Amino acid sequence: MLTLTDGSELPLSDGRTDKSFEELLNSPDIDDMFAFAYPAGAPPAAPPREFDPGRIRVEALFRALYGDCKGATPPKLRKVAWVKGGGSVHFATGQGADKALEKVVAELNALPSSFTKFLVPSAGTYNCRAIANTSRMSMHAYGAAIDINTKHTTYWQWVKPGPDGAYQWSNKIPVEIVDIFERHGFIWGGRWYHFDTMHFEYRPELLPPK
Repeated sequence: MLTLTDGSELPLSDGRTDKSFEELLNSPDIDDMFAFAYPAGAPPAAPPREFDPGRIRVEALFRALYGDCKGATPPKLRKVAWVKGGGSVHFATGQGADKALEKVVAELNALPSSFTKFLVPSAGTYNCRAIANTSRMSMHAYGAAIDINTKHTTYWQWVKPGPDGAYQWSNKIPVEIVDIFERHGFIWGGRWYHFDTMHFEYRPELLPPK
């Protein structure tokens, strides 16, 4: 069992090893969050079908880590300067997520100006909402995710599946941007079969230790 700060407990495993992909998403335990190994540092490429490292989330755990945007203790947020020319964003202070984002920004600012178009304007951070077309809460609801400029990004729900039902992966985000986020504990939605290349979320538990 995993004991949370309020004394409540979450099971590490429910004993099931035969969950379907939909069951992993909708009824996960802690172990299930690690069902797919996140390929940090790998060149951007089309993932295998239903390979979504990081999309499996135990919501009770993230409410304990960051707060409940629909409850009495919403996430604590702090204004963080975004890249030059991009103003600022509000990001969670829980687990040092805001400090990690500041480190990301410092490195993004050192990139050539040709990268700015992918980053500015940002498409948002904190938003108390569910993931589109689901009842599962988005990492934006915890203030621990940022979307970059949608003008240069791709998203699986914006395309039609092929005759076999598969979605054709595509990406425009430079690997230099992805590498910077991953160095500081963020995972990238472009690593997912259900790709969301604008999306980065703070998930250091899925990345190799420094």
